[in-house]
Amino acid sequence: MFLRFTSRTNADGMVVRYVALAHNRRVDGRIKPDVLMNLGRVDQVDVAGLRRLAASINKHFGDSDGLAEAAEAGVTAGAAPLEVLDARTIGATWLLDGLWRRLDVGAAVRAATDARRFTTSMERVLFALVANRAVAPMSKLSAAEWVREDAVVPGLSTMDEDHAYRAMDLLVDADTKDRVQESVSYAVAGLLNLESDLLFFDTIRFERDDEDGGDDAFRRFGHAKDHRGDLPRFVIGLAVTKEGIPVRCWCWPGSPSDQAVLAEVRDDLRDWNLGRVITVVDRGFSSADNLAHLRRAGGHRIAGMRMRDGDPLVEAVLSRQGRYQHVRDNLRVKEVRLDGQDARFVICHNPDQAQRDRQHRDEAIARIQAELARIAEQRARDAGRPLGDRTRARNEAAHVRAERALRDHPTLGRWRVQQPNGRLKVNTAKVKAEARLDGKYLIATFDPDISAEDVALGYKNLLEAERGFRDLKAQLLLRPVFHRLEHRIRAHVVICWLALLLTRVAERSSGHTWRTINRQLGRITQVTLAGPAGTVTQTTPLTAEQKAIYQAISVQPPARVTAFEPRLIKIPRSRGGVGARRLPPPGV
Repeated sequence: MFLRFTSRTNADGMVVRYVALAHNRRVDGRIKPDVLMNLGRVDQVDVAGLRRLAASINKHFGDSDGLAEAAEAGVTAGAAPLEVLDARTIGATWLLDGLWRRLDVGAAVRAATDARRFTTSMERVLFALVANRAVAPMSKLSAAEWVREDAVVPGLSTMDEDHAYRAMDLLVDADTKDRVQESVSYAVAGLLNLESDLLFFDTIRFERDDEDGGDDAFRRFGHAKDHRGDLPRFVIGLAVTKEGIPVRCWCWPGSPSDQAVLAEVRDDLRDWNLGRVITVVDRGFSSADNLAHLRRAGGHRIAGMRMRDGDPLVEAVLSRQGRYQHVRDNLRVKEVRLDGQDARFVICHNPDQAQRDRQHRDEAIARIQAELARIAEQRARDAGRPLGDRTRARNEAAHVRAERALRDHPTLGRWRVQQPNGRLKVNTAKVKAEARLDGKYLIATFDPDISAEDVALGYKNLLEAERGFRDLKAQLLLRPVFHRLEHRIRAHVVICWLALLLTRVAERSSGHTWRTINRQLGRITQVTLAGPAGTVTQTTPLTAEQKAIYQAISVQPPARVTAFEPRLIKIPRSRGGVGARRLPPPGV
């Protein structure tokens, strides 16, 4: 980077010289200068200060040329150096802000808060919380510090913890009757041409250490599917499209029944006027009562069923003979209808998964047999030794501990059975029963029109909902939830849902995972430099990978130079006075 001087001759013959900030680039083997910024007339600027500015910029960004060495020599000689005032990341927040505006999230929030007057834009604060959750999830207090010190949030220079909590309260008010979620979902469906006739629903429970008091407490003790009723909890539901885009989230206190959850989900989605919606739920909702409730609610449901609980209905379905229909290389389906049942059952078989199940089972049985053989050999060897009573008892206690560890093993324990004499052996009946289920899963549907192939493929896409929960927990750090008030917990969940929505849209548009996008764009930094000539704010150059990400998501990258504040200089007035004026802005 260097100063480039040009000259122009006026009509009266006067020669006027201009100075510009430029840098060289190689084109077809030749050096071509590019003008980055016009700085004005030479007689109206501090040329020496601009030289030091260019040299310091080169030194800061690692450009090794003569100007950087000259700048170092100038500093040694006592000249004023260029000072770095600020350096913050901008790449990921800039991308999320572009998606935020395209999805009309800010418009939906502003529509509910236009009548209120705030000195700080609550819409910008809310976006900052969502961006922080996606880029570097942390507490609300730390998020305020992150905005002030670490990241550039477009349109927001600073915020504090009170702003964060006020924005959360406004979000809950704006999302009354799910207005924000509905408007955002419509915008996403129109933007990405999503098919909203197939929605996947799942729930997850979040525990806390203590229960809230009062009749309207949100975190309460209740029945848990993991048999842990000793922790207060609240439940989060998530509905996603088959493309993996989350379109709706719910919160319920305690551990509500599945029937109540499904009824509310059905009613809420019906109010959105989405047309014919097929709801897909996993095996956690496949109890007899839930299936009966789904049958009463309507036909557009697909539900996975548990195959290892000894349900007579499942046994009747699995024992029915019939041919499998080949759907894909790794998927075969067989439809079964039972007398007296209006539900249709589809047995799915994955040959690749069947081979993996068989391999895992064989490895587990081999480990059990090897451990049992080792215990038996050690017990027989100890029996032949002339040991004292105390030593014999100690050795027998060690053998019993080894057998108990094998019996209580979380994965190997399912394949063993304890005999009347207390010894363990491989449960051959269990092995034979499990062999029938290798690579299989069972689905029930009450829709008379959807094909068995679409039922199977639709249920496989339920993994997108489970992936959404994994990302909420692992990447966005939805938990632990430290808020105690119900509206704050709901706001926290909606913020995490918005962050998941933005990251999913970015992933689908670019073809990269959000982890990769965040890592690549996190290297883009906005730097503010100050020197004798003024202050300049610019971003680091974009790499080819970073440009490709912005282009794929259709978001314009941040400008290379975002601000330039020249210092005030004194110039003589036409009548002998002395005045002050700024240097002309860039490009003039």
